[in-house]
Amino acid sequence: MISIIAAMGKNKEIGKNNDLIWHIKEDLQNFKKLTMNKYIVMGANTYASLPKRLEGRKYIVLSKHLKEIENGLVFNNFDDLLEFINKQNDEIMIIGGSSIYKLFIPYADKLYLTEIDSASDADAYFPNFDESKYTYNILKENSENEVKYKFVIYERKK
Repeated sequence: MISIIAAMGKNKEIGKNNDLIWHIKEDLQNFKKLTMNKYIVMGANTYASLPKRLEGRKYIVLSKHLKEIENGLVFNNFDDLLEFINKQNDEIMIIGGSSIYKLFIPYADKLYLTEIDSASDADAYFPNFDESKYTYNILKENSENEVKYKFVIYERKK
């Protein structure tokens, strides 16, 4: 099963200068909970942006240029990666960036999104997707430092 996880603002903004725009403690905890003990798939820029090794996760990087990474797998071809994922029995988490989200959105069974009620300057955006193909549920609403957000899940209709 392919799942996407992202935090985005009102205009679907997700990042700037290869970094997160918002650092919401509960969102980061939710990310950890949902990705723990799973494969996390990312592009080379997202991999390079990680501040430290995310313990308890198995890394997969899709990159035309990287040949290998420490303690993880590198795929240079999307079709080879998709074939690998389809052989797995576990939920595979797609963690970004925007070009990786765009590649995987047609295949995603679930989208775990943190919808942040704020807008910000950005250079990376979450791709548009056909919301009519998914059911939508709000899991939780909250705020931190006067920023409102909600955890939502989109599940592909059968």
